[in-house]
Amino acid sequence: MDINIVVVGLGVIGGSYAMALREKGYKNIYAIDLNEDSLRKAESLNIINKGCTEGKKFLKDADIIILSVYPELVKEFINNNKNLFKDGCIITDTTGIKGVIVDDIKKSLPDNVDFVFGHPMAGREKKGIDFATSEVFKGANYIITPIDTNKEKSIKLIEKIALEIGFKKVKRITPQFHDKMVGFTSQLPHAIAVALINSDEEDRDTGSFIGDSYRDLTRIANINAELWCELFLGNKENLLEAINSFEVEMNLIKNAIECEDREKLIRYFNKSSIRREKLE
Repeated sequence: MDINIVVVGLGVIGGSYAMALREKGYKNIYAIDLNEDSLRKAESLNIINKGCTEGKKFLKDADIIILSVYPELVKEFINNNKNLFKDGCIITDTTGIKGVIVDDIKKSLPDNVDFVFGHPMAGREKKGIDFATSEVFKGANYIITPIDTNKEKSIKLIEKIALEIGFKKVKRITPQFHDKMVGFTSQLPHAIAVALINSDEEDRDTGSFIGDSYRDLTRIANINAELWCELFLGNKENLLEAINSFEVEMNLIKNAIECEDREKLIRYFNKSSIRREKLE
């Protein structure tokens, strides 16, 4: 396929995008990243045609730009390069929160460019291109949060690419509902995992006693601190609401244990089993 695609941010998600696109036959893939080692590795693996740290020469010919950077850097990128985009260029992102960036980007975006806000609900605990893989998208969910200026053909193109590279379902929702849902389904689990790991007693060789339950619950506690700090604070109200609801349910279990109330515990367990089965 001859369209020019530029990936900005060649970390684990950006690198995975480049790999997946190459595997699906996209011929012209370029990358912008401050890490020259990542660029050279991507070139050597032939997942990009060329990469550079500054990248303005790529932008003027880009048909699609994929921004795989932190939320604040998405806004910064648009502001710094808004005069360089090709007429008709489609920009999308991989950002885990939308409310803090959508309005600012709408104000600064040129009229001849369409920004389709997207969120691949996939990732890895590690960061950097060394951990990139196209497999991370296989069977995952993809979210698009349309805005009033989007062209339908632009949205459909981003949907098409998402399905091509392995996502099983693409859903359209508002930016506001997106942030509420990821506050519960993504950010709350990360907060729980961090709290669980940090609540452990020091120096008691916990690793010798863990099974699948602890291993699965704490996998995401190996966290990209800078990114998740920005995501938590950028979605503060929704995340706090999710934490408060979780605390209510945890206290119900705690109180049932304190009172040795078997009936309540069994009721809570049965309720969770039924609701979990419905998720699939």
